[in-house]
Amino acid sequence: MKKIVFFETEGWEENFLTESLKDYQVTFYQEPLTEKNVNLAINADIISVFIYSQINKNILNQLPNLKLITTRSVGSDHIDLQETQNKNIAVCNVPAYGDRTVAEHTFALILALSRKIMFAYERTEKLNFDYHGLTGFDLFKKTIGIIGGGKIGINVAQIAKQGFEMNVLVSDPRPNQELANHYNFTYTDLDTLLQKSDIISLHAPYLPSTHHLINQENIHKIKKGAILINTSRGGLVDTQALLTALNEGILSGAGLDVLEEENEIKEESQLLSGKLPENTNLIKIIQNHQLVARNDVIITPHIAFNSIEALTNILKVTVDNISAFEKNQPINLVIFRN
Repeated sequence: MKKIVFFETEGWEENFLTESLKDYQVTFYQEPLTEKNVNLAINADIISVFIYSQINKNILNQLPNLKLITTRSVGSDHIDLQETQNKNIAVCNVPAYGDRTVAEHTFALILALSRKIMFAYERTEKLNFDYHGLTGFDLFKKTIGIIGGGKIGINVAQIAKQGFEMNVLVSDPRPNQELANHYNFTYTDLDTLLQKSDIISLHAPYLPSTHHLINQENIHKIKKGAILINTSRGGLVDTQALLTALNEGILSGAGLDVLEEENEIKEESQLLSGKLPENTNLIKIIQNHQLVARNDVIITPHIAFNSIEALTNILKVTVDNISAFEKNQPINLVIFRN
């Protein structure tokens, strides 16, 4: 039996993986793989890690049987890819696991704002069933502007079109006209999107080029009364610009699953591990930004990715990575590039 050693696992993951990998000798450890505990994987043919296991040359030198590293994350910067290439060790990742999950949470925030769900809930909690002041608006035929036309953005476009018959605008640096034709949306530039959209939804990666994509310079281009949704990365939005837009009535509301100081978080599932960067205090961050107390803002604690299906999909893809590799048909390979 080939030996697989998993690091950084939880009980429910171990049950799933044990059942899925019956033909292997599988061992689990809750801690990350480090130079101090590398002996735990000394005879492993395959190891699986998360982002806290820093797989460097010293560790790899002590794993002579290792043929595959499968990381249960999108990113792979915790692995020395040059050294794995030198040693002919394959590296696989989980390139996507919650595209639909995040898109559905996006619409949860949109609907909560458009139908004033939170106000209604708070009112009925007090046994007050007065509906005055709770008038919402339909999504039908409204225009949604999606910033970032990747897998999540396209799922949002699909839900908007098929579920609500919305007009869909997409801003993306790499337009794909075949996708636009298939899902019946229109590519446009950012300024036009801001001017025409009733709902603006962010689905772009956080990069130097996307830092403060929504800022003090362009918030005044936003269609008056629009709502802003951010389930991507907090740094896409200048928090002060957001407050200005809300205070001046440019935006009628915002639904936020991410906040600006969260940019050091590399993986959504990092939040579940309890190992956030030092000095991270999300409650304090929210209070400092004066957003939590506002009636026109709904904040969720970075949970758009957090569904049973998405988390299980990480494990399924990991199992698929192992099975495909064993059949000499590897998938989701991470390629080293200088």
